[in-house]
Order: sequence, then C-alpha cells, then structure tokens
Amino acid sequence: MPVLRGARGSGERRADRTSRAVRPPVAVRALLGALPGLAAVAALFLCANGVEHAADAQAAAPAAADRYAAPRPDIVSRSVWLGGEARAQPAPRYDDKVVAVFVHHTDTPNGYDCADVPAILRGVYQGQTGARDWDDIGYNFVVDRCGTVYEGRAGGIDRPVTGAHTQGFNHRTTGIAALGTYTEGVPVPDELTDAIAAVAAWKLGESGTDPRAEVGLVSSNGLSRFAAGATATLPAVAGHDDGYATDCPGAALAARLTDIRETAALLQGRAG
Repeated sequence: MPVLRGARGSGERRADRTSRAVRPPVAVRALLGALPGLAAVAALFLCANGVEHAADAQAAAPAAADRYAAPRPDIVSRSVWLGGEARAQPAPRYDDKVVAVFVHHTDTPNGYDCADVPAILRGVYQGQTGARDWDDIGYNFVVDRCGTVYEGRAGGIDRPVTGAHTQGFNHRTTGIAALGTYTEGVPVPDELTDAIAAVAAWKLGESGTDPRAEVGLVSSNGLSRFAAGATATLPAVAGHDDGYATDCPGAALAARLTDIRETAALLQGRAG
C-alpha cells in the first residue's frame, strides 16, 4: 500500500513541525490526528476505482479487437470436394493468430466450368500429396473464378491453421490460392478478387490487422527471400513473390492486390 504509507508519513511530518511551533487547539489536533485514517479511506476509494477502471479496460479490450471483425464468407468444406480421397496425415498444426495473408494462383488451366471445381481441386490435392509427397494441400483456402471459396488444408476454417504455401512464412499467415493461371495479360474476374478480399478481411479481422498495413513476420527458412530468423516487413495482404522468389501469383493477379486490400479494409469497416 504505497499510497497509505506516503499519506501517513506526510501527515506525521506536518504534525511534528506544527507541535514544535505553536500547539494548535484540541479540535484542530484531533483533525490532524485523523488525517492518516482519512488518507487510508481515500486510498481505498482510489484503489477500488482503479480496479473498476482496470476491469472496464479489460472488458473494452475484446470490443476493440472486434471493432474490425468482418463476417465469414460462405466456404465449401473440404469434405464436399475431397470426399473419401483424403490421405492419412499427421495432426494439423496451429499458430496463435493470423496477421498476414499470402495470395497465390494454382498454375492450372483457366476457362474451367465452375461446376467442375471439386474435381480440379482433387487433382491439385493429389499433385501436392502425391508427386510432391506433402501431407496435405498447402493452401488454407482456394477461390475459383466464380467467387466460390473452398476450404483447403485440414484443421478447421475458424482456426489459425499453419499452412504449407509460402516458404519461410507459413506461420501466422493464411494462404489463399486463386484457381487458375494469372500471368501478364490474363483477365482477373472481379468475383475472384472480391472473394479473396472477403477471406482476407475475415481472417485478418480476427487479429485486428488492417489489410492495407505492413506487418513483421519472422522467416523460418533461409530458402525464402530472407535469412532464417530474420524479421521481414511485408504487406498484410502479400503476393507469394513477396516472401519467396517465384512468379506466383502471376503478374495480372499481383496487379490487383491493391484493390484486394482496399476491398478487405472496407469489409472490416475501415475508413478509406
């Protein structure tokens, strides 16, 4: 109780100095004698108020974190497109939160019928888990040209699942892949970019991250553009090539990243 000791010591020193000079009347001496007790009451009052204010601040913290929460878009579960073709795999890994999104393209043919996407995704899955011998599809989400969002990597769409999409930067990030190939000159449908923005707004909103901001990410692998252990400052909505030397997500889609960031920010309710 530092406030109590300080109040008592101050009152006692003032009383001692007064007694050595002119002794005050009895009523005044009684009031002076009561000062330590009054100080204690005041300290207890301030302490109680401080506890209340601290509790209020703690109650307000989640509200502040929720301020920029965006709604979860409709997502087709992996059980719908993968069915019983899933390989046996180790348990999913998780991070504490998601603070960045990496945008990819799958480098597969364009012009597909969106009704055929589940079969196309099974092909992507089989390529990554078969020829590449990965434990699961690397992307957390896949978006088709009609704007439909598909669950990718297993572990739960509402959880910060550690993906396998960006060398060195799979932790605290989500990988969103555009189904198709979006190199220079290829049209990029607005339905696709709007769906990517919706996923980014939702996942980043859970950590209060502004999609237009830059964030610090620690490289876990020296094969990325940054040495292992180095902290890289990257866009919160980044292209695959921001973290790794690659042509992904394609020049045409990379050129739309600013639009995606702005749309995601609006979906979070942020001012322009």
